[in-house]
Amino acid sequence: MSQNIMIPLSLLDQIVDLLGYWNINDCDPSIRCDYNRILWALDIKKQKLELRNAYAKIIQADNQEDRHEARIRYLLQKRWLRDVEDIPF
Repeated sequence: MSQNIMIPLSLLDQIVDLLGYWNINDCDPSIRCDYNRILWALDIKKQKLELRNAYAKIIQADNQEDRHEARIRYLLQKRWLRDVEDIPF
């Protein structure tokens, strides 16, 4: 059964940064596979949070021009996320 938890965004950023610094080349291949899958999933989670923030900027825009610019940024982020959401390994 899968359950969600809430952690502060700053902690998520620290975890992703820490995992990114680790050199696991000498580890067992199964560990490397798990590591890469976990790091990838956490990075995708961060990207989804950023996409959510980009959407909020559309709604909170003060005028039509700002709303249009925010929408363009949102759509670009959404397209990029869609392209990388499938696990690459």
